[in-house]
Amino acid sequence: MRIDYVGHATVTIDLDGVRLLTDPVLRNRVAHLKRRGRVNNDALRGIDAVLVSHGHFDHLDVPSLEKLGKDLPVVVPAGLGGLLRQKRFRSVMEVREGETFRIGALSIRAVPAEHAGSRGPLGASGESLGYVVEGSRSVYFAGDTDLFEAMDEIGKVDIGLIPIWGWGPTLGRGGHLDPRRAAEAVRRIAPDVAIPIHWGTYFPLHLGLRRLPAYLDRPPVEFVVAVAEVAPDTVVRVLQPGERADL
Repeated sequence: MRIDYVGHATVTIDLDGVRLLTDPVLRNRVAHLKRRGRVNNDALRGIDAVLVSHGHFDHLDVPSLEKLGKDLPVVVPAGLGGLLRQKRFRSVMEVREGETFRIGALSIRAVPAEHAGSRGPLGASGESLGYVVEGSRSVYFAGDTDLFEAMDEIGKVDIGLIPIWGWGPTLGRGGHLDPRRAAEAVRRIAPDVAIPIHWGTYFPLHLGLRRLPAYLDRPPVEFVVAVAEVAPDTVVRVLQPGERADL
């Protein structure tokens, strides 16, 4: 298994000859947000399918999907498929919580997430999801979520891709995990290895005029300490945006 942390919630999962890409946001600028560092395009080669967790603009970014090509299969929560079909994407699958589907040798299960998923009052709307990818190993991609009661029912997984922050100095509204609550999620799920995601990538332009904001680097340090306290049997593997791990 190989994991590329491209940045934010964008991760490449390379397992059993299948390459999946989650929530691709690949632009240097997204509205008022600026990206720290550039995308390593090597991580985007040979992608077989995309998994999208929810409809927020920093997770379902149409220009980034267009960069990957409109023939690439894209899996989205039910209710969001029409948005992509209107843009002439030709292979869109809509799924609901509890559904299982296959991509190549892998079985993928859509699981709950506690997070608002719409694109605004007049935009497309669908529930937020996570995904459990199963083959010779298993990976849980949490998407963007807060803690929820059924989290300990996700099932045993080898790798947990756990969101630990966001793009601003605070987490803002909606369900999110901070480092300590993310550690509690690790305790409930009990993966062998936890990789923190959704941190260190984007920041508002006005906060980086003089220097990069400190909160870009702080969350994984706090996450490592918190996991050691509440889930010591799980190994934390911190990847900087753009780094890769062979597991």
